[in-house]
Amino acid sequence: MSGEFDLISRIAARVSPRPDVVLGIGDDGAILRPPAGSELVIVTDTLNSSVHFPESTAARDVGWKALAVNLSDLAAMGAAPAWCTLALSLPAPDDVWLDACIDGFLALAARHGIALVGGDTTRGPLSLTVTACGFVAPGTALRRDAAKAGDDIWVSGTLGDAAFALREVLQHRSCADELRSRLDRPTPRCMLGQSLVGIARACIDISDGVLQDLGHICVASGVGAEVRLDALPASAALAAQAEGMERWRLQSAGDDYELCFTADPARRDAVSALSESLGVRLTHVGRIVAGVGVRVLDADGLEVQLRRGYEHFG
Repeated sequence: MSGEFDLISRIAARVSPRPDVVLGIGDDGAILRPPAGSELVIVTDTLNSSVHFPESTAARDVGWKALAVNLSDLAAMGAAPAWCTLALSLPAPDDVWLDACIDGFLALAARHGIALVGGDTTRGPLSLTVTACGFVAPGTALRRDAAKAGDDIWVSGTLGDAAFALREVLQHRSCADELRSRLDRPTPRCMLGQSLVGIARACIDISDGVLQDLGHICVASGVGAEVRLDALPASAALAAQAEGMERWRLQSAGDDYELCFTADPARRDAVSALSESLGVRLTHVGRIVAGVGVRVLDADGLEVQLRRGYEHFG
């Protein structure tokens, strides 16, 4: 068992540096050197046990997800990941759990070249707060307030796998590994986000559900949206488990960490080329319209009432 400073040292010993990190873990603050001519994007997310992940989640997966959800936010802004901090609350010191958690965290960090440069450890309910920083060229960041009436609406990957897995876990039922991995180990679309700069108009990551998050774009941009339920992309594994309204409810529930973006219809070829070059499925699911709010339409064009997604305190 380790004390607070032993835990910090244990983490610090495993961190890989970046040349723009002048001073990392071990002092009152980190000293970082942003590249000249770049804007800094900063995002923060907290993951609490039994709220953002089931208590049964493996420590390695908890570490992975804590970083993944922040990288997803950077992706939605079109930012290249650079640095992050980790504030970790633990009920009790546990070297085995901590090592496994940091295994997952640093494995994902290595994939995206992001350096852990500081943070905090404290006693309390299991909780992880990550702040991540990334770079964009001046004036190029993808934002929520740039959608225009007539834009196509696109989503990356597939939707609903994580929501299905969470439902099965909470009901103590077994779940296919490929579905459970979407809950425990989401794939942040960092390269896609950076590649969408100059192609997409507005962008957001799908954390609280595609309808809820698309609604944020609508509010910020002063527009409405129409989404075709039958166009929402589903994995083969989910399609085999749920269909019709059940599947659509799962697909709008959240925890997908895919990207939802809008683009001029004239950029469809560019979007298709990007999908092919990155090997990421990109699906046209609707359009931006004049007005307010998100209308959900079935295959016959009739409006469907569907829960919009997850909201804390909702």
